[in-house]
Amino acid sequence: MSGPPEIDVAGAARTRHPLRWVASAVLLVLAAQLVSLLVTNPNFQWDVVGSYVNAQLIGQGIFTTLLLTVIAMAVGVVLGVLLAIGRLSENPVARGACGLYVWFFRGTPVLVQLVLWYNLSYLLPEISFGVPFGPEFVTADTNQLITPLLAAILGLGLNEGAYMAEIIRGGLMSVDPGQTEAASALGMSNARTFRRIVLPQAMRFIIPPTGSQVISMLKATSLVSVIALADLLYTVQSIYNRTFQTIPLLIVACVWYLVITSILYVGQSFIERHYARGATRNAPQSFWAFAAFRRRTEVTSS
Repeated sequence: MSGPPEIDVAGAARTRHPLRWVASAVLLVLAAQLVSLLVTNPNFQWDVVGSYVNAQLIGQGIFTTLLLTVIAMAVGVVLGVLLAIGRLSENPVARGACGLYVWFFRGTPVLVQLVLWYNLSYLLPEISFGVPFGPEFVTADTNQLITPLLAAILGLGLNEGAYMAEIIRGGLMSVDPGQTEAASALGMSNARTFRRIVLPQAMRFIIPPTGSQVISMLKATSLVSVIALADLLYTVQSIYNRTFQTIPLLIVACVWYLVITSILYVGQSFIERHYARGATRNAPQSFWAFAAFRRRTEVTSS
C-alpha cells in the first residue's frame, strides 16, 4: 500500500490578493481627499477651533458632562445589579416587576424619558413622602425638587439600569451551573460561591459591554441639552448662538468627545485584559493595537 503523495513546495508562492490592493488604493485616495478638504477649506476656521478648545467655558461643560456620566453610570450599575437579581429570582412577582421595568425603559427613547422627568411637575405639582394611602410627612414643590441636573440623572440613570440589568444577567447566566453545584458540595456558602466562583467568570462577559455602555453614556449626555443643562454640547450651542460660528464650535465638541472616549477605551482595554487572563479565546485588543491595525493575539491557558 503506497503512502500519501509527496508535495513539492519548492515552487510554492504566496497567495495573491488583488482585491486587497484595490480596496487599499481606494481608501488611500479617499483619505487624501479628506485631508485635502480639512486643510484647504477655510470654512472650517481652525483658528477659531484653536481659540475655543481650551476655553474655560468649554472646560465647565466638560466637567458637567463627566460628572453626569459618572453619576448616571453609578445609578445604572447599582440598579442593574438589583434588577438582574430580580430577573433571576424564583419569586414570580419580583421577576415580573423587574421584567416590566426592563421592557418599559428599553422600549422608550431616552430623550423622551428626559423630557418627561423634566416636566414631571405637570403630572405631580407636589411630591410627598409618607405612608402609602396615609399621612404625608414631607411635601416638596416638584419644580424646585426636579432640577435639570436631577432630571438628567434620573432619565439617563434609570434608562441605563435597564440595559445593565440585561448585561449582568447575561454574564451571570454564562457561568456553568455545575460549578455552583460543585462549590455547594464542597461546603462553600452562597455568598462565597458568588464572590469566588461565579463573579470572576461572569466579569469576562460583563466588562466589555459595560465599557461600551460607559462610552455610549458619555455621548448620550449630549441629549440633556434639550433640558437646558450646561453640558459640553449645550455650552457649545450657547456660544455659537451668539457668534454664529457653528461649525468650528461643533468641531471643538467633537474633539473633546473623541479625546475622552479614547481615554475610556484605553482603560476598558486594560480591564478586559485583566479579566481575560487564563481564558482560551482571543485576547481583548488594546487601544494601541487597535490604533496600529494589529490583529488580535491568541490567549493560551496557563
